[in-house]
Amino acid sequence: MATYMVFTRESTRDPSELQTYSQTVGKTLSGHPVKVLAAYGRQKVVEGPEVEGVVILEFPSIDAAKAWYDSPAYREVREHRFRGAEYRAVIVEGV
Repeated sequence: MATYMVFTRESTRDPSELQTYSQTVGKTLSGHPVKVLAAYGRQKVVEGPEVEGVVILEFPSIDAAKAWYDSPAYREVREHRFRGAEYRAVIVEGV
């Protein structure tokens, strides 16, 4: 069943760390069954606090999403995201 990984950037701490993350995260998707549905496009918050950006990735299953998220390549790169900004990340199964 299609599964979505949603990243919401709530606030930036270190723009240079985010730049490093942005330049390296794409290569971590190689070899994984993922489709990028949204990546920091125009947005409008209709409930809750404002956010800086949203990314939505589609995977064929929760296991596939976790395989990418927990992969050695992404674990290394995501450290830049952790240092660069406050994010919320959610894996949600589709209907």
